[in-house]
Amino acid sequence: MPPVTAPPAPAPYLPQRGERYRLVAPNTPTAPKIVRDFVATVLWATGHPRLVDDARLCASEVVSNAYCHTHSPQIRVEVTVNRTQVTVYVTDDEPGRLPAPPPPRTTGPDAVADEGGRGLLLVDGIAARWGTTAYGDRSPHSKTVWFTLAATGR
Repeated sequence: MPPVTAPPAPAPYLPQRGERYRLVAPNTPTAPKIVRDFVATVLWATGHPRLVDDARLCASEVVSNAYCHTHSPQIRVEVTVNRTQVTVYVTDDEPGRLPAPPPPRTTGPDAVADEGGRGLLLVDGIAARWGTTAYGDRSPHSKTVWFTLAATGR
């Protein structure tokens, strides 16, 4: 039997240099669509059309998690773009539990039995790297889930 190894821990939050675009949206059922459209517009306008579909999917999953699992009144989104990569940061005001890295991938009939809970697996599979950051030291007041897409592939 081959050895089983855990996936590497997500890279730390790394602010990226480049053009920054920001959006503040209410934490409502329409937030994922609004953020998807915002991210797509930014990427088309900044010359990254090949990343649009992946960025829309990842942003939608992260914003949907914030909507479903927090009571934060707002979701703040920042898209930082440069020539080689795009990083999307999604911040809410309810730190709660930081999302954990997805479990190792499995196959078989049980792997698709659940209806939900695969959003971060999608992000993990698509993004060059992703992670989380809590703000506020011992009493966190907000958190960011971020992901980076490389313009030249993973």
